[in-house]
Amino acid sequence: MAGLLALALLGGCSAALDWRQLQPEGWSLSAALPCKPASQQRRVSLAGQALVLTMLACTTDGHTFALASADLGDPAAVGAVLQALGRAAQANVQGQVLAEQAAAVPGMTPNPGARRWRLQGRLPDGQAVAEQVQVFAHGTRVFQAAVIGPQADEARAGPFFDGLKVLP
Repeated sequence: MAGLLALALLGGCSAALDWRQLQPEGWSLSAALPCKPASQQRRVSLAGQALVLTMLACTTDGHTFALASADLGDPAAVGAVLQALGRAAQANVQGQVLAEQAAAVPGMTPNPGARRWRLQGRLPDGQAVAEQVQVFAHGTRVFQAAVIGPQADEARAGPFFDGLKVLP
């Protein structure tokens, strides 16, 4: 999972915020990103599940905006994988939780593991970093949305998280 963060941080976009709506194929999700994302796939193990996690990520204004998703195929695994995604995000930045709340994405499947965190931590090179991350699901598909950078404040993260909508 740490490799996914490193890949996301390496992806680049133009310096200007250029918000665009996209609907990743097969995800039943609409999202707004401030730059053109690159796509990566990784095999990962989360909560005892071997998954193919697809990530869309771009970097602009010193911050990386990333969406990741995997279809579990097993409704019983969703809660544990959502929790594992949250723990992995916190571990990636050696993060301290500053705030936590229930995720609220229109159209998502209700799940107690669907959460949003504001974190403060450090990258592997020791650089201080802020992150906002949200995990949620629709059926057996899990999602992780994250903004990471020097500030990752509400001015940057708000439009990104507000633009997430699960499609029927």
